Amino acid sequence: MKETVKAHVGEAALLLTALIWGSGFVASAVSLRHFTPYEILFGRFLIGAVLLAGVFHRKIRNIRMSTLKKGAVLGFFLYGAFLLQTVGLQYTTPSKNAFLTAVNVIIVPFISFVLYRRKFDKYEVFGALLAVLGVAVISLEMSFGIQLGDALTLLCAVFFAFQIFYTSLYVAKEDPVLLTLVQMMVAALLSAVPLFFQEAVHLPRNGEALFSLFYLGIFSTTAAYLLQTTAQKFTTETKTAIILSTEAFFGMALSVLILSEPLTLRMILGGILIFAAILTSETKGDFGKMRKKYPESLEKDTP
Repeated sequence: MKETVKAHVGEAALLLTALIWGSGFVASAVSLRHFTPYEILFGRFLIGAVLLAGVFHRKIRNIRMSTLKKGAVLGFFLYGAFLLQTVGLQYTTPSKNAFLTAVNVIIVPFISFVLYRRKFDKYEVFGALLAVLGVAVISLEMSFGIQLGDALTLLCAVFFAFQIFYTSLYVAKEDPVLLTLVQMMVAALLSAVPLFFQEAVHLPRNGEALFSLFYLGIFSTTAAYLLQTTAQKFTTETKTAIILSTEAFFGMALSVLILSEPLTLRMILGGILIFAAILTSETKGDFGKMRKKYPESLEKDTP
């Protein structure tokens, strides 16, 4: 019973993470008016690292070498995913970029199978396919040409899939706070490298620039990844990827509410498919277990 409650709390935390990331689309759009994409990456990861170090400084003295190594792996995949997504966006459309990034939902169970021979859960795999279909309906435009940006974004999805997979693997034995802290520090260090190749670094000069960057750093990075890492203690990596795919739905919904984008039938249908994906992965086997336990009562209630 306790494990079930923890699982539901963890899944609720992942849904909150997706909501925060969805709101990050609006903040990112505002930030791009004032900063280059590479400056935004460095700023959000630096804010995340500093904030976590400040709030949880007492935990740092207990950090283990295994946490440093595992956090570094997560930081590498996290930064690589964001970098590939950012560069890929320069050579493809935003809709294809969003869709191809969401393909990580399908990649996660295959990583589990190839590396650890974990059997495919048919409900979770079907849910993953529904989630990708939902994101496609929301974001994908009728443009099927393959461009350099598409390949880079697909590679970005692979990096995100590995970040999700290894988070589930590592958080079972590591402190999620310290794991997130090291991940942010490594990502911040790596994201500083491209800044050396810029002609100039733009410093925030007004309240809008500061607010958007700090929103990304505090909420979309610090809070969201801390929630994700902690929540993955209590659910599977495939279900994690499915729930996090609701980021596309929340991004769409908040764009309609805040940026006054028109609401279309395609958006509604995509949202329905994504939430159907969550229900498919969430209720898998629950009905089957009930049927085994109470077969007679269920048959009586069935018309």
